[in-house]
This record gives sequence, structure tokens and C-alpha cells, in this order.
Amino acid sequence: MTITALEKKLNYRFKNQAWLEQALVHSSYAHEHPELGQQDNELLEFLGDSVVGLILADFLFKSYPGLSEGQLSKLKSTLVSTNSLAALGRKLGLNKLIRLGKGEEKNGGRKKKSILAGALEALVGAIYVDSDYQTASLVLCSLVKKYFKNLPPANFKINNFKSALQEYFNQHQLPGPVYRTVNESGPEHEKVFTIAVSSGQEILASAKGPSKKSAEQKAAQKALKKLYKEKFQTISDEAFIINQDKNGLETKD
Repeated sequence: MTITALEKKLNYRFKNQAWLEQALVHSSYAHEHPELGQQDNELLEFLGDSVVGLILADFLFKSYPGLSEGQLSKLKSTLVSTNSLAALGRKLGLNKLIRLGKGEEKNGGRKKKSILAGALEALVGAIYVDSDYQTASLVLCSLVKKYFKNLPPANFKINNFKSALQEYFNQHQLPGPVYRTVNESGPEHEKVFTIAVSSGQEILASAKGPSKKSAEQKAAQKALKKLYKEKFQTISDEAFIINQDKNGLETKD
């Protein structure tokens, strides 16, 4: 993976390469190499966070004019989540290009979602300062359309798995689902949690994840599939959509 390959994926060539280089410097690398005088990407990440949020809010506002504010907020939250931005960063190859300090490298920094998401925000921030808002918007929206092909049609219902499972129990006047940690394994920096979700005495599903939160979401996802027997269209690790017909009714198998 090279800088040239990254610019090709972005369909954007930097006028000032220094901005691109800064976007790819993690603070751990800058701290370990003060002699280089290389500024890290934290300021660009700060700027990029707001730029990404505005671009995606504008993109969704124009793409889904019939949605309510609540639905747009849920969809935006999914797109700007650490999981989604990290996934986009990985598709661009930022995990191979970002400069990390030896300690962060040793601790698996290239796989950390927070680092990849931050690098993606810094990259968008770099494009913004190297050009303008309109150009940054064109680049990011093009990437979203290309890499997030599971974006929903015009009429849909979006939710995260845990909230949807809670709503299912509320609608059927049943006690809320209970999540229980079944097992923890691995070293402290690479823990794997196994979570089971139950309804009364019945275990609906269990799943593993690098955190209790992610394992709970996966367990809830499995439980929903078991309860509804529907094919959910997953758009991230945390959210799914249920396509609806023109009358707003959920599409059933």
C-alpha cells in the first residue's frame, strides 16, 4: 500500500502532501520521534470529526427527504460510529499506512478501531484544509456510496440490536431480556467475552466479542433472528434495517 494508491482510492490528489502525511502520523509515533518535528494527526482528527459529521448529515438529509429527524439521527449515528469509520479506514488501507510508535505497534494498534476511525477523520480534515468543503464532501460521499452498499432504500426501519430486542419484549408485554457474562478469556489487552441473553429460563442466544457491549449486540442480533425468523440487512456491527413496503409495513419473508 502506497500514498499514491491511497490517493487513487480517494480520487483526490493533495496539493500539499504535508497535510496527507500529518493525517497518517499517530501521536505515539510523533512522541517517539521528536527529532523529526512531525506533528501528529490529533488536530486534523478534531477538525475532521466535525467535517465528517456535517458532510454525512447533509448527505442523509438530501438522500432521505422523507425520513423523520429520529430516523436520520439513527442512520447518521451508525455511519459516524467508530465501527463504521474504522471499517472505511481499513478499506482505504489506513491500517497499513498510519505511522505508529513501537509500543502502539506492539499492542496491535493497526487493528484498533479507535485509531483507524481517528485516522479516517484526520484524512477528511486534511482534504478539507487542502481544498474546501465541497471537495471533501464529494470525496467522502463517493466513498460512502462505494463501500457502504447496504445503505437502506427510501422506506425502512433502523435500530440497533439490543434496542430492537427490548422493543420486541415490550410489544409482547414480556419481561426485558437479561444479559449474562458466561465466560471471559484471553490476556487483559485482548479479552474475549461470551455473553448469553435470556428470556425467563430460556437462553435465546449467546455470542463472543472483544467487549461486553459488542458481545451483547451480537447475542441480541442472534436472538432477533431466532424470534422473527427474518433476514435482517445489517449495515454495521451495531445496527440493521428492516425494509418496509410503501405503506410503512415491515417486509416479511
